[in-house]
Amino acid sequence: MILKTFGWSFGVTIAGLLLAFYLWGWEGFAVVAILSILEISLSFDNAVVNAGVLKRMNEFWQKIFLTIGILIAVFGMRLVFPVAIVAITAGVGPIEAVELAVDDPDRYSEMVTDAHPSIAAFGGMFLLMIFLNFIFQERDVKWIGPLERPLSKLSRIDGFSVGVALTALLVTATTIADQAYQHGGTHADKAETVLLAGSLGLLTYLFVGGLSGYFENRLEDDQERLNEEEEAARRAGKKPSAEGVAGKAAFFLFLYLEVLDASFSFDGVIGAFAITNQIFEMALGLGIGAMYVRSLTIYLVRQGTLDDYRYLEHGAHYAIGALAVMLLISIRWHLPEVVTGLVGVGLIFAAFYSSLRANRRDELSGEGKKQVTSGV
Repeated sequence: MILKTFGWSFGVTIAGLLLAFYLWGWEGFAVVAILSILEISLSFDNAVVNAGVLKRMNEFWQKIFLTIGILIAVFGMRLVFPVAIVAITAGVGPIEAVELAVDDPDRYSEMVTDAHPSIAAFGGMFLLMIFLNFIFQERDVKWIGPLERPLSKLSRIDGFSVGVALTALLVTATTIADQAYQHGGTHADKAETVLLAGSLGLLTYLFVGGLSGYFENRLEDDQERLNEEEEAARRAGKKPSAEGVAGKAAFFLFLYLEVLDASFSFDGVIGAFAITNQIFEMALGLGIGAMYVRSLTIYLVRQGTLDDYRYLEHGAHYAIGALAVMLLISIRWHLPEVVTGLVGVGLIFAAFYSSLRANRRDELSGEGKKQVTSGV
């Protein structure tokens, strides 16, 4: 199971490190290895949340996520995205941006740093909406009951999570973005930029998440009708297919996953510049890490880990909320990557430990009931 799920990741790691050593020597080898570890540590919560969505998709779409999705994640977010933001912010063409990344990496990294407020606002708002819609939702399993019970009741208020997110964006733009961090330790007023980018992040969540939710609901509503039609068609010698509806639902879930992954990768891409400003080293190291995130997602789905450890998804969403807040704070103050990584890992570990304790209590309770029943 391990080799089947992580085989491609192991292969890419070996090939990537060998390529790094061939192109840049031991220094490049070390940089790529460090970047791979950085990406995995920052994105573990990403894998847990991805698994919660991916388990609703069939095996075909899981393979699409692991193949085409990884191409988008590696080449799109780890290579094209840093070039694109420089091209947009500097007002140059994509070819000129690539030349700048290769010929003048110091200037290139400065431009990416200057673009960080808009990146952080977009990603922060998208991730914040994921957390808010989770915490304001009624659910049977609650991890931190005293906090989650009253907050879940707020789901009865239409658009409450959007209102909270917009309030957070306004507070960020007026109190943090007016002194946004720029390269060299300087600051600049980026309030207007943060408002625009944050609004786009919120709209992206509403659009993509809304479409995926719509088609999921359509799939559930149509399933009952299709079951009835199947019985009637069987009598006529035909069998209706739900492939079209399932395909639409799966496609928009896949699209939602890709946007989610992109938002998670923002901090990894920005944090990578603290280690190297060589774009190809960065793409290779982060790409290796992204492969493990994908494989870990598949592993969690196939092992049923989210069902076995009931609070794991809660911990991942709390990590998302923490990351969203830290992204917004980082608009003005630089936060070490180790902080963002450890916070997420710490919350997930706490949820995992709580799940183990809950499972143990259930086992002891079950044993006690058996003893009472048997008269022991």
